[in-house]
Amino acid sequence: MFITLEGVEGSGKSTQLGNIRAFLQERGRTVVVTREPGGTDIGRKIRSILLNPDNREMEALTELFLYEADRAEHVRKIIAPALSAGKTVLCDRFCDATVVYQGYARGLDLEEIRRIHRFILGNLMPDLTILLDLPPEIGLARAWAQIDKGDRTGAESRFEKEALDFHRKIRAGYLDIARHESERFCIVDAEKGAAAVCRDIETAIERLMEGSVG
Repeated sequence: MFITLEGVEGSGKSTQLGNIRAFLQERGRTVVVTREPGGTDIGRKIRSILLNPDNREMEALTELFLYEADRAEHVRKIIAPALSAGKTVLCDRFCDATVVYQGYARGLDLEEIRRIHRFILGNLMPDLTILLDLPPEIGLARAWAQIDKGDRTGAESRFEKEALDFHRKIRAGYLDIARHESERFCIVDAEKGAAAVCRDIETAIERLMEGSVG
């Protein structure tokens, strides 16, 4: 079973990852928790480039291909082997993030991005994508508060420093994909408290597990 979490900056994905892992482990699942970018040794080096705020002038195509290089490593070294071994993979961001950030927000051609994904992923797609949705103004305020408190590192604040309009495009992009792929997506209101968000996520996963044979 392959589950991904998506959302704007500050939507609470990191908070929910631990809750979801515990929920799945209590039900007998062996869980691999990972993230993009940075789920492999090479990926962590790529992440340090992509999220460094000093690299704000990076070309959109450079950004795209760095994410795809990270994903190629990640799929082949972490995700595919874990799924083949019967484990549940829980991933903080996956290919939808690239479609949204580099496509909807940066303006790169959506079909070209999806064509690259077909080359890298083959038929691999998440069984469930949880979209933690909230206005980007709220998400950014949360993210900067976490950075100020030291709960998040300012060394990875490149996207937090983008203009608000960029983040609005990201939210709109996620919601557009979710509308077109409603069988895969579960949209969760991330403005609610963490406990309520957790319950909504657990309900979605329970529905998936009821129909899952893996």
